[in-house]
Amino acid sequence: MRKIVHADMDAFYASVEQRDDPKLRGKPVVVAWRGNRSVVCAASYEARRFGIRSAMPASRAERLCPDAVFVPPDFPRYRSVSRQVREIFARYTDLIEPLSLDEAYLDVTENKTGLPTATRVAQMIRKQIREELTLTASAGVAPNKFLAKIASDWRKPDGLFVIQPADIATFLPPLPVGRIPGVGKVTEKVLGQLGVKTVGDLEKLELLALQDRFGRHGLRLYELARGIDESPVRPNRLAQSVSAEDTFESDVLLGETEPMIRRLAEKTWSASRKELRIGRTVVLKLKTSDFSILTRSLTPATPPLSCEELTSIALSLRDRVNLAPERRFRLVGVGLSNFCDAGKEELQQPLFTGDLTSGR
Repeated sequence: MRKIVHADMDAFYASVEQRDDPKLRGKPVVVAWRGNRSVVCAASYEARRFGIRSAMPASRAERLCPDAVFVPPDFPRYRSVSRQVREIFARYTDLIEPLSLDEAYLDVTENKTGLPTATRVAQMIRKQIREELTLTASAGVAPNKFLAKIASDWRKPDGLFVIQPADIATFLPPLPVGRIPGVGKVTEKVLGQLGVKTVGDLEKLELLALQDRFGRHGLRLYELARGIDESPVRPNRLAQSVSAEDTFESDVLLGETEPMIRRLAEKTWSASRKELRIGRTVVLKLKTSDFSILTRSLTPATPPLSCEELTSIALSLRDRVNLAPERRFRLVGVGLSNFCDAGKEELQQPLFTGDLTSGR
């Protein structure tokens, strides 16, 4: 049986800003460029009390908390701190799977230091992050990645939660089904129509019924409802793509999708900043009302260096969709793929200043 730790830095970008600038401590800090078309990259816990969350439009964050301090993102600095965090992880195991700059899975079934339990490993990692970096991390310990990720969120911020194998049968069933990774609002709504509100309700459904309704994802739902997750920790796994998509409450015409594309491009751009590489290819995904999926992609001569460039390319891809004007769509998505090294000198500087010079 594996011993997995999911480590998650608390309000990472905002915490780094507060650590490095004492004037920001205790204040509602929002890491974002100001502007109607900007989104929140991170919010301090003081800001979260006002309802501000990551990926929220910055204009809405301003309305929720007029006194919030807006700080433009400094991704090179966040990457530097992230490397320091991972150096601490590496003292205990080489089996580290980064998910982003601020979170990672660690397989500590066997750890380098000979500590007797995974719980003790997680305690030491959190202690060293606090003492050496003056930051806090939350951690979850469990027999698999699925449960460890749920556990790390259980006592945030600055918390540790352990799910023992013997506790799975009592811990999982009462949880809202939305706590399962991959269960978004649309899937949660469909499950609600089947009478499924909790993980326990989901566990009662037969595998064939889930596969009929959700296809291959049905097996995944069936297993997770029972606490089963055999996926290993994959060291140095690199993201193949970063994307955001949205399923509409009612189908829309292609010409009506521009606001959605702009919003999804913002989300994708924000998420891509957590990668250590640059996405060169822009992808637009559309699903028609009859569930046909089509994609359009473009790899420009130079990667998109700002959210505005990404949005512009995504909108241009929409113009390459040659379907009848009355055709309706139920889903749209915007993605970045074909990543390359972000350390190249000729690319690094424009990547992190494009939004600032555009006046956002």
